[in-house]
Amino acid sequence: MAASPSARLHHQPSSWRRSPTPTSNLQFVAARCRWRRLPGTAAARPLRLRATGAAPPPSFGSNDSLPGAIEVEEREDQQPPPPRLKIAVVGFGNYGQFLTRTLVAQGHTVLAHSRSDYSAAAAGLGARFFPDPHDLCECHPDVVLLATSILSAESVVRSLPLHRLRRDTLFADVLSVKEFPKNLLLGALPEEFDIICTHPMFGPESAGNGWAGLPFVFDEVRVGDCPARRARAEAFLKIFEREGCRMVEMSCAEHDAHAAGTQFLTHTVGRMLAMLELRSTPINTKGYESLLRLVDNTCSDSFDLYNGLFMYNKNSTELLNRLEWGMDAVKKRLFDGLHDVLRKQLFDFEVSPEDPAELVVAGGDPDTEEDGEDDGDAVDGDESGSEGNN
Repeated sequence: MAASPSARLHHQPSSWRRSPTPTSNLQFVAARCRWRRLPGTAAARPLRLRATGAAPPPSFGSNDSLPGAIEVEEREDQQPPPPRLKIAVVGFGNYGQFLTRTLVAQGHTVLAHSRSDYSAAAAGLGARFFPDPHDLCECHPDVVLLATSILSAESVVRSLPLHRLRRDTLFADVLSVKEFPKNLLLGALPEEFDIICTHPMFGPESAGNGWAGLPFVFDEVRVGDCPARRARAEAFLKIFEREGCRMVEMSCAEHDAHAAGTQFLTHTVGRMLAMLELRSTPINTKGYESLLRLVDNTCSDSFDLYNGLFMYNKNSTELLNRLEWGMDAVKKRLFDGLHDVLRKQLFDFEVSPEDPAELVVAGGDPDTEEDGEDDGDAVDGDESGSEGNN
């Protein structure tokens, strides 16, 4: 009897002695298996087991065979997973934790460092916290993500033990200004380090419903030509692309020119309105509710952030002067109109439609003469005095 091309396993009674099954009777067919090593991991792509030549389950004592060969097949309906990165988030405050939630959700390893102790917050987010920057750098992260405040960025970068990092480490930042961190990183980092300056134009308040459609600005300041370094930079940017961000590649200088209007102006108006202590009323309009939301969104950020937008963006001073000029121009127009109304009430004369010869002084009593007789109300002191003397 010819041997079946698939492995057949026959049920044997329990009283029989089980003999070793010849390995030559088992045939495993591996079809299109492709092993691919991903950066930072040795795991293979997901595999799927598929039985071939399947038959109905046999009954005990029958000669029917079980399903024979097992084919190992690559999953064709699944895209290869993106590379997993080891990302050191330096500055683990509110915004650093906000970014970490998404980084961990995508499967990246997050190492956190901050001057304050955020070890409990890091553990809750699935990240590891390092109080000492030396310990952080010795873990050799793929990416160092600078998420500090603008005012403390320089001191934090200068405090990092760069010599403990790999020589081709990628540095990125998420500061709200861009020319300042660009110049800082170019001056402080070795030439072998890659630099990408980014600005997610959203935060925990504005991205409460996800990042889809929100702008993400980036400038690849310095990325080496090595394929591995290019792949790492693309994998980092892919984090935001996967979340649906609108990717905007723009120079740091162009970003700051636009951000002075889109961000600094918004924060300035919001903080000016906050000084008025606006409150909700029973007759709110949609526009007024927008102003209340603007106050909430801008004042929820620290004043250090707002101060950094002013101090480290050279375009902010000009915009602040223009804002002051605009307010003065509006006030002038309002007061000029008010003065015109007052002048008309005080000095303009109206001609009576009943008697064109009658003059009416606005705000006063009419002074008229009838039939050439004096009305007895003259107040010329010289004339009345001379008459009395006579």
